[in-house]
Parts: sequence; C-alpha cells; structure tokens
Amino acid sequence: MASGKGSMKKSNLDRFLHCTTPSGEIRSLNGLWHPREREKVEFFRLSDLWDCYDEWSAYGASVPIHLSNRESLVQYYVPYLSAIQIFTSPSSLLRLREESEDGESDGRYPPFSDSGSDESVSEERLENNPNDLSSPYTRVPLMDKINELAQRYPQLMSLRSVDLSPASWMSVAWYPIYHIPMGRTIKDLSTCFLTYHTLSSSFQDMERPEENGGDKERMRKEGEDITLSPFGMATHKMQVNVWLSHDQDDQEKLVSLYSVADSWLKQLRVQHHDFNYFYTMSMTYRIF
Repeated sequence: MASGKGSMKKSNLDRFLHCTTPSGEIRSLNGLWHPREREKVEFFRLSDLWDCYDEWSAYGASVPIHLSNRESLVQYYVPYLSAIQIFTSPSSLLRLREESEDGESDGRYPPFSDSGSDESVSEERLENNPNDLSSPYTRVPLMDKINELAQRYPQLMSLRSVDLSPASWMSVAWYPIYHIPMGRTIKDLSTCFLTYHTLSSSFQDMERPEENGGDKERMRKEGEDITLSPFGMATHKMQVNVWLSHDQDDQEKLVSLYSVADSWLKQLRVQHHDFNYFYTMSMTYRIF
C-alpha cells in the first residue's frame, strides 16, 4: 500500500515509513469545480483512504526490522486515530448544493474535527476536540473509530480530497503489538510513532519523475496510486541504535519531521495531546 524508492541500504525508520504510508487510487475530474485551476484535478476518496487502514487495524501493519546482530524479524503496529480535522473548501459548496437538489446529499458538509468530546454545532462549523484524550490502551483501532465517527458524520465516507481545504489533516498513532518470530522480549522495539498526513488535494504531489530516472515529469494516470506520505512525525521510546542508520541523514530526517509537525500544530493553534505527551517523554531518550 505504500510506494516510493529510496537507497538500497534502508534504515528501520525507512522501512516503517514505507510500510505504514497509506495510498489511494487516483481519480480525476475536469475543472468544473476549480475553474481557475488546470483542466484536470486529481483526487482520492476518503473512503479509499480508510480502506488502507482496514487490514492494519485488524492485524497490524507488518514492518521488517533488521537488528544489529544481523537477525531480522517482523514487527506489527496497530494504527489508532490520534487526531483529525476536516474543513471543506469553498469550491466544493456548489457541488454539494447541486447534489442536495438531486437528492444525493443533504447539502450540508460543515467543517469538523473529532476524537474527543464537548461537541458544538452551528450553521457553518461542526467541531469537537480534535484529540483522542483517552489512554492509548483503551482506544479502538483506527478503522473502528472511523466507522464510529461515520455514524455521526457520514461525510467521512463520501468526501473527496478535492473537497477539502488545505487545513484538513489527521494524525495516526502507531503502537507495537507483537513480532514474529515470537518467544522473546525485545525492549528496543517498544517505540511508538505519531504520523501526520494532509488530506487535501492542495498538498498532493500531482507529478513525479519518470521511472527511467529522466528529468521529464508526467501526470499520473487515473487508476494509479497516490501515496499520503507523512509530512510530520513524533516518536516515543525511540532507540536510535535500532531505528536510525549511522549516517546523519536519518537523524536529520527525524528532526525535520518533528519540527514540521510542531510548526503545523502551532500554525493551526491545536494542542495535540499525544504530540505533547510524546514530546515530554522523548526528553528521556533525547530524540524526537
């Protein structure tokens, strides 16, 4: 479900990112809803995105881990919805109103953020706490949480990335559950991750270099996959000698991902409970 190319010598951090990055099928439409933009607009459906997490939520995402003693194993991580905020873009309102006239929608897709309590509803905004404030050990896996939220917010299944404003995002908490082969406890594999993903088409990379390595770029074809690589990350119980390579690139990548996540939350003025907890606890390990 994840794609992308890296160096032949990957770190365990690279493998984690590769194996836990969701992807969705590319769809396209003409510029009817975005008249000032290019003729074709690429997007994915949120329902396709949630499908990526379905199997991971049930069995865990498998991440191959190479240990320093030349042993290898597969660590499984379960995703939990840590935070989410969704805002519809102004350009989607016309489509939603017309669908309402056709009986396909109620015509009311207000912005919302969820995973907490203290819900308030108004004509233009539907919001509650964007954090899941419960203990990680009492949360349900991501897909279960999405299905639960969809009972109140059915638009979670029908919205498209092209309908969302650039401020729409989510954070996924990844917790280890078991590894194969089993039979021994490896404390160094207790690391937990927070990944941050934008949900709007405004941030999707619509072009990529051709696979032959040439400098020319091409538009992706409909039916191919678009990956939602995390723009930010935070970690808890990070063991540098296990997850990072010996070169400086891995360390810089991790620090950069943390800094971007921190900047994003500050820009949106969001107090993300899990992020704050990970940051506080990371001081013990001196790594983000």
